[in-house]
Amino acid sequence: MQHILVVDDEEPIAEILRFQLEKAGYSVSVAPDGEAAVAFVNHSPTAVDLILLDLMLPKKDGFEVCKEVRQFSSVPIIILTARDAELDKVLGLELGADDYVTKPFSARELLARVKANLRRQLALAEDVEAGKREQLQVGDLIIDPKTIQVFRAGVEVILTHREFELLFYMAKHPGIVYSREQLLQDVWGYDYFGDERTVDVTIRRLREKLEEDPGNPAYILTRRGAGYLFRRG
Repeated sequence: MQHILVVDDEEPIAEILRFQLEKAGYSVSVAPDGEAAVAFVNHSPTAVDLILLDLMLPKKDGFEVCKEVRQFSSVPIIILTARDAELDKVLGLELGADDYVTKPFSARELLARVKANLRRQLALAEDVEAGKREQLQVGDLIIDPKTIQVFRAGVEVILTHREFELLFYMAKHPGIVYSREQLLQDVWGYDYFGDERTVDVTIRRLREKLEEDPGNPAYILTRRGAGYLFRRG
């Protein structure tokens, strides 16, 4: 049974989340603050399959939790944020969150996001074990899916897990233009629940980290009105 850690200091909300998740067949633990969440994952990193993380927390806020957990774990993190808090969404993604759900959200949407992230994580692990994910080299970029590392001109580029997956997916299919909707479905694992802004933010972050001139990218290109593609050769 897959185990989900709910991190929320508002007990009524935490219990509603627990009820919905257990009803869907997951086991659930609840951490009431940021310090407890980091300690829980650090103590039993393989026992947690996904984290639902509220941002407004005592002791350590959700941003700090996300940053610290990413130092030792690649467990999927879905942040819970207010509908209009665009900066929260962007910063959460930059610190290593895989996804976000805006409040108020329906149980249907939340479970769809949880299932998609867990399914994607399992599929990636199976691909690595089966040897289906081989190292790629494009120009001065080396993309190694087994170690989840990227090197540019011999220097490691630190990417979040989601940034890496998007880069690897596009680099495997150079020259193909993908719409935001297609990338949400193939990389994030969902379609109609997806927010296209998620793709744009992740592409922007990749360009800032990989491109010599992010405003004039050489690797990740835009086809106006159509989507994004990775260069050929």
